[in-house]
Amino acid sequence: MEERKRLIRVRSQHNKPSFKRRGLAQKKKLEDTWRRPRGLHNKQRRQFKAKGALPQPGYGSPAAVRGLHPSGYEEVRVFTPAELAGLNPETQAVMIGGTVGGRKRVLIQEQALSLGLKVLNAKDLTAPEAAEPVEEVEENE
Repeated sequence: MEERKRLIRVRSQHNKPSFKRRGLAQKKKLEDTWRRPRGLHNKQRRQFKAKGALPQPGYGSPAAVRGLHPSGYEEVRVFTPAELAGLNPETQAVMIGGTVGGRKRVLIQEQALSLGLKVLNAKDLTAPEAAEPVEEVEENE
């Protein structure tokens, strides 16, 4: 467990370049997703230093912590309270799906708490207190 925490720390401190798509600044319609440069005269493909790095095997994170949440838990996406059954609270944490509504989210969070599971994207679901009505003062002339 101690080695795992160390590897997560190493992974977060790893100085990895942001791999930018060639021509991203010139064309508005290009998405910021990596595409391998293939042109014959392409400076990035030819690995000129100023043109940005190419993804290579040495940039990967350690295999023991690859895909883990920065907290050290394995993320499990959950959409219903029934999906919480069988999860291991020591190694797994819950990520509630984005399309889950408020009512079901309350149920999932309460059930996860009772099972000892950590909710990575927990929301404060306490009902806001009703605002006190402001009394209107009538002006008499």
